[in-house]
Parts: sequence; C-alpha cells; structure tokens
Amino acid sequence: MILDIGFETMPREDLEAIILRRLKTTIDRIYANVPFYRKKFEENGITPNDIQSLEDLKRIPFTTKEDLRDNYPFGMFAVPMDNVVRIHASSGTTGQPTVVGYTARDINTWAELMARSLAAGGATREDIIHNAYGYGLFTGGLGIHYGAEKLGASVIPVSGGNTKRQIVIMKDFGPTILTATPSYALHLAEVADEMGVSFGDFKFKFGIFGAEPWSEKMREEIEKKLNLTAVDIYGLSEVIGPGVSIECYEAKNGLHIFEDHFIPEIINPATGEVLPYGETGELVFTTITKEAFPVIRYRTRDITSLNPEPCICGRTHVRMNKISGRTDDMLIIRGVNVFPSQIEGVLMEMDYVEPYYQLVVDREGKLDKLTVMVEVGDQIFSDEVKQLQNLESKIAKNIKEYLGVSAKVKLVEPKTIARSQGKAVRVIDNRKI
Repeated sequence: MILDIGFETMPREDLEAIILRRLKTTIDRIYANVPFYRKKFEENGITPNDIQSLEDLKRIPFTTKEDLRDNYPFGMFAVPMDNVVRIHASSGTTGQPTVVGYTARDINTWAELMARSLAAGGATREDIIHNAYGYGLFTGGLGIHYGAEKLGASVIPVSGGNTKRQIVIMKDFGPTILTATPSYALHLAEVADEMGVSFGDFKFKFGIFGAEPWSEKMREEIEKKLNLTAVDIYGLSEVIGPGVSIECYEAKNGLHIFEDHFIPEIINPATGEVLPYGETGELVFTTITKEAFPVIRYRTRDITSLNPEPCICGRTHVRMNKISGRTDDMLIIRGVNVFPSQIEGVLMEMDYVEPYYQLVVDREGKLDKLTVMVEVGDQIFSDEVKQLQNLESKIAKNIKEYLGVSAKVKLVEPKTIARSQGKAVRVIDNRKI
C-alpha cells in the first residue's frame, strides 16, 4: 500500500525541485546554527549561496561518526535544547556514543516516515503489530511504535527478551505483523519450536526486519520458519532511525529511499569519489527535513548500490539494494575482503546447517586465521565423526571457491552460539584485542 501517493509516486523532475528547495533551507540553517558545519564551510571556501543545484552538494565535505563523537553530546544540534523533545544515543561500545535529538516536528516527521514504511511492508490500520525491537536509547522500538500508531494500527510494545512470553502473546493476541531484527526473529521461531508451538498456527502475514545486514538465504529461512513474507527495512539513528528506506512487499527488490527527506549518494569508500547508479560503494545521506539534528553527507559505512528505475509498486524514489556489509565490519583475511553476509550466503546454501554462526579471526605469527563456527542440527551432530568432517570440508571448500579465502570450519552443537535479543554478534576479531 502506498500511504502518501503525492510524494511516493511523484515524477522525478517535481521531486528533485522539492529536494533542492529543502536542501537549501537545511544548508542555511546549519550554517547559521551549527559551529561545526560553519567552520567546515569556511575552511573549504563555501557559503550557503554556493549551493544552487543538487550537483553542488558534492562540494561539501563529508560528515563522519568521528565528527559526531568529537562534538559529544549536543554540539551538532541546530536548535536550542528547549526545542529538543527527545534524545537517543548509540551504545558507545566502540567509542564515545553518538547522540541525536528530535524536535516535536521531527518526531512527527519520523512517525509519518515509519507509517509509510509499515504500509510499504504490508501493514494497514486493521493490523496488530508485534514490535520486538528494543525500546530505550536505541531508535528501533520507539520508531516502529510511533509509526504504527500514526498508521492507525494496534501495536504491542513487547520489545526484546522474555521470548517465551512473546510466543504466548503471539498465540493469545493474534498479531499479524512482526517487527524485529532478523536474528531475533529466527530465535523466536527456535523457542516456539521448543515450546511445541508452530508459527503456522499464528496469524502473521508480514515481517519487517532490519538493524543488521541479512542475506537472501536468511530471508528464505525466516519465511519458511515463521510462515510469513519477510521485508527488509533500513535506517540509522544518525539519519533519523528506522524509516529511511524499506522494501515494498509487492517486489522485495530494493529498498525505497524516501527522497523527499533524505538525499542518498554512493561513494568509493577509499577515495570519496561519487559513483554512478548501479555501482557498489559506501552509502552517504543528507537529511533535508530534520530540525534538531540535520546531517550533511553523512558516511553511513554501509555498502550497497542505488537503482533509479521505477518499481512495479508505483513508487518513483530511488531504491537501494540490500546492505551487503559495513566498511567497519569488513574483514581483510590475508589480503581478501570478506563480509559476514557473504559467509552467511555460503552457509545458507548447505544442508543440515542452522542459521547461527560466528566468525573468529586470530593471528598466528604474521598470518591471519579465520575460523567459521556454525551450528548444525541435532541429527547431523549425533552422526559419526567422518560425516561431520566431510561437511566441514565441504563448507570450507565452498567458502574458498566463492570468496577466495581459506577458513577453518568448526561445526558446533545446537544452541552453542549465543542468541541475541537485538543485533547478532557475528564477528570476534581477536587481532584487535
């Protein structure tokens, strides 16, 4: 369902005129109110008057996560604190947390974008949405929640955790839309099976999953185990939260970016060069409607490509392909670039393998060593050692053939790898310890 036909199906010429007008307004505001951006402009000999076309956006330097951390906590805000009604923040596990703020208008904009997203993912006001994204400083739970209410749907604010209780709620309340990380969705299916409950007996039609990269094979696994249509959603707190882009359930072929609010670019992560449509690189966003915390050319570190072709659903906004990984998640193993999602794609092609894995990287002398730990089902694990060894060898062979990197494969018992109530921990890089 297209919730906002006016914007979501607008001809490109009309859409780009709106984008440029909103961009110029945003540039004027940040130059006047954010010392960081004013200094950046002055250092590069740029004034707001120099931005007269969308092409001129390339003249502005990038914004990075380090910039946000350097201005912790509120140095990037473009409005006084008495206009900020909501504050979210990252976990800070890899450094100083990044802090984002919202005005009342920002919250309403976010809710509208999330309502659009939920509608694209198959939800209507008649649906009951089981929201298993985490609430709190993480933007996922509240973003989905406000969007569901804006859409007019019923929302169950269950958050993450208490998994057995969630299964009971699904059975008793009859929700029709599931929102969660893909890894937690699979954990829900696993726990339901332990409880002797089948997702086939639930009323779910669609699942809207995001907050971590996941492969097409993972989608197939989720759809099979949860008996629903799985749709990918994308967002990040620095840009607004969830609701930046989403697949439509009709095509499931790229995520529609809401370009009336966000300008996407793809760059070469090494050189910063802007790449044409279709080429793969790092995703960069400029926000053009946010008041409290606008960002200009923010480097997301996510790897994807853009497709400008209109979709069968009728939307005309540019689509981004599923995220294949992050530049900071990319592993370099003996000179070969490897993303966890690539390993996942190989594993999901194999029989007897469960969708739970971890990549462990060690350094032996001057050489890197990659170990892929992957769970297998009870039946195969209880078989003779030779059969396990054959499966390990076959997985290692496929990883070498498809990705060009040697890996040791270690099959582990069911439920050996820790389950996550949020984003799954896929990589343990002991080289950084």
